[in-house]
Amino acid sequence: MAGVRWLLVAIPVSWVLAWLGAPALAVFAAAGLAVVPLAAEMGVATEVLAARTGAATGGLLNATFGNAAELIVAVVALRAGLVDLVKASLIGSILGNLLLILGLALVAGGVTRPTITFNRATAGTGGAMLLLAVVGLVVPALFAQAHPAAAPEIALHLSEGVALVLGLTYALSLVFSLVTHRQLFGGEPEGHPAPPSYGSGVAVGVLCAATALVALESEILVHATEAVVTRVGLSELFLGLIVIPLIGNAAEHATAVVVARRGHTDLALHIALGSSTQVALLVAPLLVGVGALMGRPMNLIFTTFEVVALGLAALIVTIIGLDGESHWFEGAQLLAVYALLALAVLFI
Repeated sequence: MAGVRWLLVAIPVSWVLAWLGAPALAVFAAAGLAVVPLAAEMGVATEVLAARTGAATGGLLNATFGNAAELIVAVVALRAGLVDLVKASLIGSILGNLLLILGLALVAGGVTRPTITFNRATAGTGGAMLLLAVVGLVVPALFAQAHPAAAPEIALHLSEGVALVLGLTYALSLVFSLVTHRQLFGGEPEGHPAPPSYGSGVAVGVLCAATALVALESEILVHATEAVVTRVGLSELFLGLIVIPLIGNAAEHATAVVVARRGHTDLALHIALGSSTQVALLVAPLLVGVGALMGRPMNLIFTTFEVVALGLAALIVTIIGLDGESHWFEGAQLLAVYALLALAVLFI
């Protein structure tokens, strides 16, 4: 991730801009850019620890810290009362992983070979988990449509129940993929770039420092978000669905494209599907719980646009993964769907 480390200069720049009371858009851009290399460093440190603790513990570490930057930004936004922004960022993260990351990976991997192949078992299991996650996120919205006069407390309790089921399902998926059925998923592809050779102690220090800095940058980012919505005219829906997920997932985008370019399509597919299900089955339930603890209750009732977009994205990705092969044009089609959704959100 050395390629994004130069963006660390955005950290002091964001502090100075915020202190000077610079235009909100400039502060937002600087804080957003600062999160990118920090998220990358968190990912690298997690890989170092995972490589030294074995598959089971490593899987748990990746599950915990894989979307840590996004989770921190969402918690800060939730504390600030930007509930709609947080909910949009959840859907936006899933859409970005499924359509943008996977689309870029298929294009990058397909430009040098006519057909891209990958493990059908991995794709099938990932697709099934993804559809389950979509069902879980859609159920509260369906309930709200069927019972519009229901008290808000009922919708909140339903969301908390859904969050509990999704969280338990995610825990079972870790047991399935890391313990009982490890053989279905195989090992790491050869040639996957090894993490840096620094020790576990340094990795823990990097993880703690990066987490603290992400939390600080999130405060600046969220504070600027309110001004951007008011003065610049960009909606919370656009910022949540498109902009913030791009910031939080930038490191994953780069990794998926690089490994796909080198021919490791299984790993790129795992990044896209794994991160999407992680957001739906782990991050979303955590945010519901955190919101309850902070006195900022958040339900899982999404807008009709978000629900339909999520369902279509999950369906098209599952279809692509059924035969265990793909090509660059299917990647271009995924990118086209993402562009269409982004264009629509811009005008909402």
